[in-house]
Amino acid sequence: MSSEVYDCIVIGAGIQGSCTAYHLAKNQKKTLLLEQFVLPHSRGSSHGQTRIIRKSYPEDFYIHMMTETYQLWAQMEKEAGVQLFRRTGLLVLGPENGDYKKIKANLQQHKVPIVLLEKEEFNKHIPNMNLTPGDGALVDTTAGLLYADRALRSAQRLFQSYGGVIKDGQKVTDINPGSVVTVATASGTYRGRSVVITAGPWANTLLANVGLELPLQVVKINVCYWGEKVPGSYHISRRFPCFVQVESKESKHHIYGFPSNEYPGLMKVCYHAGSETNPDFRDKQTDKTDIDIISRYIARCFPALEPIPAVVETCLYTNTPDTHFVLDRHPTHSNIIIGAGFSGHGFKFGPLIGKILYELSMGQAPSYDLSPFRIARFQHRQKSAL
Repeated sequence: MSSEVYDCIVIGAGIQGSCTAYHLAKNQKKTLLLEQFVLPHSRGSSHGQTRIIRKSYPEDFYIHMMTETYQLWAQMEKEAGVQLFRRTGLLVLGPENGDYKKIKANLQQHKVPIVLLEKEEFNKHIPNMNLTPGDGALVDTTAGLLYADRALRSAQRLFQSYGGVIKDGQKVTDINPGSVVTVATASGTYRGRSVVITAGPWANTLLANVGLELPLQVVKINVCYWGEKVPGSYHISRRFPCFVQVESKESKHHIYGFPSNEYPGLMKVCYHAGSETNPDFRDKQTDKTDIDIISRYIARCFPALEPIPAVVETCLYTNTPDTHFVLDRHPTHSNIIIGAGFSGHGFKFGPLIGKILYELSMGQAPSYDLSPFRIARFQHRQKSAL
């Protein structure tokens, strides 16, 4: 064991862990970032080319958090010298009396710039898409997409430029709490005054070492790309927006998509739900119910797309029962911090979540009210792992 003691050890180098490490190193904290896989990799939740960034939430606290999040992405973009954000607008669709109504009211209340699309004007603004009868439509004009792989690499490079150390291929085998926490891997043992666990689908595996199990469900998401019948019909250069269908005839779960950009002639459209899986054996999960749901939706709403996917990739969500994050200290060991359960919508908050986890790891008061994200809300579901 090295005699070296880090101010903080961050376990898991996805976007949340990498952004946490970035904030720590930027604030002159001696920081080690551990990753079980060799970087870069596509086994978790932070890979892929794009993610939607938006203020379109029914909850006040997310809209409130997004204001600073946009600022932090812009700051990181400037530091990295790489474009991380592209504004496209976000088309929000859904039945007038459902979640769409809550999102619309929340955006209006918070004075987020939006454009309401009347049914008779819809196709003038959004060509090659059919609006479902009874659905409302608006555009969150502040929204767009994040270049995810680029963002993750930038956070890691900036972390290293501030003196941080990344060790990949280091699967954590044990965590021993104390005033100085000891973290063991197959390759070595490391010590830190605090530890942040941002292990995504493997969160409960690590938390078992410190006597905690959270109600997290890991699901496999099929990330689908659909061919344009006429190339360019939905291309980003033609100002086709990102979109989210909050409810549809096909499903109560969201369907979301991006303008064609990542692969020539292919548009990414995905289902915001999947089948439970073991993250170490995810390829055994072959359920394609979600693909069938999207196929029916595309056949009905996107006449210029082929209704059979051309490419299917994989991502993992780690869901909490209420789909809100876990951002908290361990109930017993206050220098062990947990960021988990990002439920398929946490990437966009990466720099802000990193800031919050940095604050918690240094014993500071967090910048935001974390009551929606506390472990205590699961008290009746929480299990001892010992």
